[in-house]
Amino acid sequence: MIVPTLTTKADEVARTLEDEIVSGAVAPGQVLRQEGVCARFGVSRTPVREALQRLEALGLVTALPNRGARVRSISSAELREAFMIRAELESLATAQAAQRITAEQLARLDAAEERFAALTLEVRAQMRSGEPNTSELVVGWMAANHAFHDVIYEAAALPRVEMLAKSARRTFIGEHIWSARGELDELFARNDMQHRAIREALAAQSPDGARTLAREHVLSSGRLMEAALDLAAAKARPPDWLATHPQDHVWQTVGDSQGAER
Repeated sequence: MIVPTLTTKADEVARTLEDEIVSGAVAPGQVLRQEGVCARFGVSRTPVREALQRLEALGLVTALPNRGARVRSISSAELREAFMIRAELESLATAQAAQRITAEQLARLDAAEERFAALTLEVRAQMRSGEPNTSELVVGWMAANHAFHDVIYEAAALPRVEMLAKSARRTFIGEHIWSARGELDELFARNDMQHRAIREALAAQSPDGARTLAREHVLSSGRLMEAALDLAAAKARPPDWLATHPQDHVWQTVGDSQGAER
């Protein structure tokens, strides 16, 4: 589905609701009623309809005729597919960026990475403490992550690849990843280290290295998300569930079965 272009008011509504859905502040299954959204943002029905259409195009909600929209849940299969698509797009963009990135863009990449690293430490600390992460921290962490990758898209100068990759990254997990707490601490730490490795490959103007690192980084992020989904589901299962429902959650990417690089 093509993501529609929005008016200024609709864009504000869509971005705010998107952040709340992705952060888990708005839970899967919750209904976003048009009249309620209109009242909250002080806008008419037209920008609200446009905003909800955008969220539906991004796969975040399901439209309810004459009512609004319901926030979607996401399956492991959907999540895996989205990250496989994004991995290929991101690796292409990063390889191109390695040949084109300027000193000014590299400086902004450094600033974005510093911000992301600081917020990652905050997220990990809160997860280890058992305290719930605030929606502001979650949204800030995601924004910092996006800011890092946005500099790479800019340097790559591939607008269609950028559009498709950004659409794929909107696939969300909501509250599951933020309720996983300390169990995913190592994966969060690895995510930050991979940002630094990508930065070094870009600074060295190494397209092959940047491509490989970017691809693995996105797939690793996907594994983090899927692990959070599995963890949330496991906590809700009875103790004998695994004995009667054996299954494997193994990530296999395009070309892995043929010995592709890792």
